[in-house]
Amino acid sequence: MFLEIVTPEKTLFSNDIKYVNIPGSKGNFGVLKNHAAVISTMKKGQIKVVQEDDTEKIFDVNGGVVEVLNNNIIILVKI
Repeated sequence: MFLEIVTPEKTLFSNDIKYVNIPGSKGNFGVLKNHAAVISTMKKGQIKVVQEDDTEKIFDVNGGVVEVLNNNIIILVKI
């Protein structure tokens, strides 16, 4: 599954991952491989990314929008 986290200024993350936890506006939700298609707004919080080698990355965000489609996740964030 491929994840890209971008701001208007730059790309924060772009790589294959195992799992991501997203601070959705209606509550946190996780995305694994073959997740159903989703478009959601995000609230202020942390995006937790588990990479292919099981290392974790945390991104503090002030909201944004996420799209999940065909094992590709694009997150547009305000930091």
